[in-house]
Amino acid sequence: MEDHSAVPDGEGESLFDAPLMAEQERMVEAVLFASAAPVTLRDLTARMPHGCNPAEALAHLRRKYEGRGVQVVKIGDTWAMRTAPDLGFLMQKETVESRKLSRAAIETLAIIAYHQPVTRAEIEEIRGVSVSRGTVDQLLEMEWIRLGRRKMTPGRPVTFVVTPQFLDHFGLESARDLPGLKELRAAGLLENRPPPGALALGDLDESDEEQPELFED
Repeated sequence: MEDHSAVPDGEGESLFDAPLMAEQERMVEAVLFASAAPVTLRDLTARMPHGCNPAEALAHLRRKYEGRGVQVVKIGDTWAMRTAPDLGFLMQKETVESRKLSRAAIETLAIIAYHQPVTRAEIEEIRGVSVSRGTVDQLLEMEWIRLGRRKMTPGRPVTFVVTPQFLDHFGLESARDLPGLKELRAAGLLENRPPPGALALGDLDESDEEQPELFED
Protein backbone atom coordinates (compact mmCIF):
# COMPACT_ATOMS: atom_id res chain seq x y z
CA MET A 1 0.00 0.00 0.00
CA GLU A 2 1.37 3.35 -1.05
CA ASP A 3 2.13 5.82 1.73
CA HIS A 4 0.68 9.20 0.62
CA SER A 5 2.11 10.92 3.68
CA ALA A 6 5.59 10.52 2.32
CA VAL A 7 7.34 13.64 0.99
CA PRO A 8 10.31 13.98 -1.35
CA ASP A 9 13.74 13.65 0.18
CA GLY A 10 14.96 16.82 1.82
CA GLU A 11 11.59 18.58 2.03
CA GLY A 12 10.53 16.90 5.24
CA GLU A 13 13.69 18.03 6.98
CA SER A 14 13.23 21.66 5.90
CA LEU A 15 9.60 21.81 6.99
CA PHE A 16 10.47 20.16 10.27
CA ASP A 17 13.27 22.59 11.00
CA ALA A 18 11.30 25.76 10.17
CA PRO A 19 9.76 27.49 13.23
CA LEU A 20 6.02 27.99 13.39
CA MET A 21 4.75 31.01 11.47
CA ALA A 22 3.88 32.77 14.73
CA GLU A 23 7.51 32.46 15.78
CA GLN A 24 8.68 33.68 12.38
CA GLU A 25 6.48 36.75 12.79
CA ARG A 26 8.14 37.44 16.15
CA MET A 27 11.57 37.15 14.55
CA VAL A 28 10.68 39.55 11.75
CA GLU A 29 9.15 41.95 14.26
CA ALA A 30 12.31 41.87 16.39
CA VAL A 31 14.57 42.55 13.39
CA LEU A 32 12.45 45.42 12.10
CA PHE A 33 12.17 46.97 15.54
CA ALA A 34 15.91 46.83 16.24
CA SER A 35 17.16 47.82 12.79
CA ALA A 36 18.34 51.39 12.35
CA ALA A 37 17.61 51.17 8.63
CA PRO A 38 14.96 49.35 6.58
CA VAL A 39 15.78 45.73 5.79
CA THR A 40 15.33 43.63 2.67
CA LEU A 41 13.81 40.18 2.36
CA ARG A 42 17.31 38.89 1.65
CA ASP A 43 18.48 40.35 4.97
CA LEU A 44 15.62 38.66 6.80
CA THR A 45 16.24 35.34 5.07
CA ALA A 46 19.92 35.44 6.00
CA ARG A 47 19.14 36.13 9.66
CA MET A 48 16.27 33.71 10.17
CA PRO A 49 16.57 29.91 10.57
CA HIS A 50 16.62 27.66 7.54
CA GLY A 51 13.18 27.03 6.05
CA CYS A 52 11.61 30.32 7.20
CA ASN A 53 9.39 32.33 4.88
CA PRO A 54 9.97 36.00 5.79
CA ALA A 55 7.69 37.24 2.98
CA GLU A 56 4.73 35.38 4.47
CA ALA A 57 5.68 36.42 7.97
CA LEU A 58 5.79 40.06 6.84
CA ALA A 59 2.34 39.78 5.28
CA HIS A 60 0.87 38.39 8.52
CA LEU A 61 2.72 40.97 10.62
CA ARG A 62 1.61 43.82 8.40
CA ARG A 63 -2.03 42.88 8.85
CA LYS A 64 -1.62 42.64 12.62
CA TYR A 65 -0.22 46.17 12.81
CA GLU A 66 -3.00 47.73 10.74
CA GLY A 67 -4.69 50.48 12.73
CA ARG A 68 -1.97 50.46 15.38
CA GLY A 69 0.28 53.34 16.38
CA VAL A 70 3.18 51.64 14.62
CA GLN A 71 2.87 50.05 11.19
CA VAL A 72 4.91 47.67 9.05
CA VAL A 73 5.57 49.48 5.81
CA LYS A 74 7.32 48.70 2.56
CA ILE A 75 9.89 51.23 1.39
CA GLY A 76 10.98 50.32 -2.11
CA ASP A 77 12.46 46.83 -1.77
CA THR A 78 12.87 47.14 1.99
CA TRP A 79 10.69 46.88 5.06
CA ALA A 80 10.54 48.88 8.26
CA MET A 81 8.40 49.80 11.24
CA ARG A 82 7.16 53.36 11.18
CA THR A 83 4.84 55.59 13.17
CA ALA A 84 1.33 55.72 11.75
CA PRO A 85 1.08 58.78 9.48
CA ASP A 86 -1.82 60.30 11.40
CA LEU A 87 0.23 60.21 14.62
CA GLY A 88 3.31 61.87 13.23
CA PHE A 89 2.54 65.10 15.09
CA LEU A 90 3.28 63.31 18.37
CA MET A 91 6.88 62.83 17.33
CA GLN A 92 7.45 66.53 16.88
CA LYS A 93 9.10 68.41 19.71
CA GLU A 94 9.94 71.99 20.38
CA THR A 95 13.62 72.85 20.52
CA VAL A 96 15.09 75.74 22.38
CA GLU A 97 17.46 77.65 20.18
CA SER A 98 20.61 78.68 21.97
CA ARG A 99 21.40 82.28 21.16
CA LYS A 100 24.27 84.44 22.25
CA LEU A 101 23.31 87.94 23.19
CA SER A 102 24.52 90.80 21.07
CA ARG A 103 27.11 93.09 22.55
CA ALA A 104 24.47 95.77 23.02
CA ALA A 105 22.24 93.31 24.87
CA ILE A 106 25.14 92.13 27.05
CA GLU A 107 26.01 95.67 28.02
CA THR A 108 22.39 96.58 28.69
CA LEU A 109 21.76 93.43 30.73
CA ALA A 110 24.92 93.99 32.75
CA ILE A 111 24.02 97.59 33.54
CA ILE A 112 20.52 96.60 34.62
CA ALA A 113 21.84 93.74 36.73
CA TYR A 114 24.51 95.74 38.52
CA HIS A 115 22.65 99.07 38.82
CA GLN A 116 18.99 98.12 39.16
CA PRO A 117 16.52 99.69 39.30
CA VAL A 118 17.74 101.73 36.36
CA THR A 119 15.98 103.81 33.71
CA ARG A 120 16.62 103.76 29.98
CA ALA A 121 18.20 107.21 30.21
CA GLU A 122 20.57 106.00 32.93
CA ILE A 123 21.51 102.95 30.83
CA GLU A 124 22.26 105.19 27.89
CA GLU A 125 24.32 107.52 30.10
CA ILE A 126 26.45 104.61 31.34
CA ARG A 127 26.86 103.06 27.89
CA GLY A 128 27.43 106.36 26.16
CA VAL A 129 25.09 105.34 23.32
CA SER A 130 21.35 105.01 22.89
CA VAL A 131 19.57 101.79 23.75
CA SER A 132 17.51 100.38 20.89
CA ARG A 133 14.01 99.12 21.48
CA GLY A 134 14.99 95.79 19.95
CA THR A 135 17.69 95.23 22.57
CA VAL A 136 15.29 95.82 25.43
CA ASP A 137 12.58 93.74 23.75
CA GLN A 138 15.00 90.81 23.39
CA LEU A 139 15.82 90.86 27.10
CA LEU A 140 12.14 91.17 27.99
CA GLU A 141 11.29 88.27 25.67
CA MET A 142 13.93 86.13 27.35
CA GLU A 143 12.30 87.08 30.66
CA TRP A 144 15.65 88.10 32.08
CA ILE A 145 14.51 91.66 32.79
CA ARG A 146 11.17 93.20 33.63
CA LEU A 147 9.69 96.61 34.24
CA GLY A 148 10.28 97.94 37.73
CA ARG A 149 8.75 100.81 39.65
CA ARG A 150 8.56 104.23 38.11
CA LYS A 151 11.20 106.61 39.36
CA MET A 152 10.01 109.58 41.36
CA THR A 153 11.59 112.11 39.02
CA PRO A 154 10.10 114.42 36.39
CA GLY A 155 8.24 112.30 33.86
CA ARG A 156 8.28 109.34 36.26
CA PRO A 157 10.33 107.14 33.89
CA VAL A 158 9.98 103.38 34.19
CA THR A 159 12.89 101.38 35.52
CA PHE A 160 14.23 97.96 34.63
CA VAL A 161 15.28 95.16 36.99
CA VAL A 162 16.42 91.56 36.52
CA THR A 163 13.91 88.76 36.99
CA PRO A 164 13.82 85.59 39.09
CA GLN A 165 14.41 83.69 35.84
CA PHE A 166 17.71 85.54 35.43
CA LEU A 167 18.72 84.72 38.98
CA ASP A 168 17.64 81.10 38.57
CA HIS A 169 19.73 80.74 35.40
CA PHE A 170 22.84 81.63 37.37
CA GLY A 171 21.78 79.79 40.52
CA LEU A 172 21.51 82.99 42.57
CA GLU A 173 19.35 83.66 45.59
CA SER A 174 19.29 87.43 45.12
CA ALA A 175 20.84 90.22 43.08
CA ARG A 176 23.51 90.57 45.74
CA ASP A 177 24.95 87.27 44.49
CA LEU A 178 25.29 88.37 40.88
CA PRO A 179 27.97 86.56 38.88
CA GLY A 180 31.25 88.03 37.80
CA LEU A 181 32.99 87.82 34.47
CA LYS A 182 33.98 84.17 34.82
CA GLU A 183 30.41 83.01 35.38
CA LEU A 184 29.06 85.09 32.52
CA ARG A 185 31.69 83.73 30.14
CA ALA A 186 31.00 80.16 31.29
CA ALA A 187 27.31 80.70 30.50
CA GLY A 188 28.24 81.74 26.96
CA LEU A 189 27.10 85.32 27.38
CA LEU A 190 30.55 86.82 27.03
CA GLU A 191 33.45 86.15 24.74
CA ASN A 192 36.89 85.73 26.28
CA ARG A 193 37.51 89.39 25.61
CA PRO A 194 34.94 91.81 27.08
CA PRO A 195 33.13 93.82 24.42
CA PRO A 196 34.32 97.41 24.12
CA GLY A 197 32.19 99.92 25.97
CA ALA A 198 30.72 97.38 28.37
CA LEU A 199 31.30 99.65 31.33
CA ALA A 200 29.34 97.68 33.86
CA LEU A 201 31.32 94.55 33.08
CA GLY A 202 34.52 95.71 31.44
CA ASP A 203 35.40 97.96 34.37
CA LEU A 204 34.43 95.33 36.94
CA ASP A 205 37.41 93.32 38.16
CA GLU A 206 37.23 90.36 40.49
CA SER A 207 37.79 92.49 43.58
CA ASP A 208 34.71 94.59 42.78
CA GLU A 209 32.26 91.75 42.13
CA GLU A 210 30.70 91.67 45.57
CA GLN A 211 30.46 95.36 46.39
CA PRO A 212 27.01 95.70 47.98
CA GLU A 213 26.62 99.37 47.06
CA LEU A 214 26.11 98.33 43.41
CA PHE A 215 22.82 96.60 44.19
CA GLU A 216 19.34 97.49 45.30
CA ASP A 217 16.78 94.96 46.48
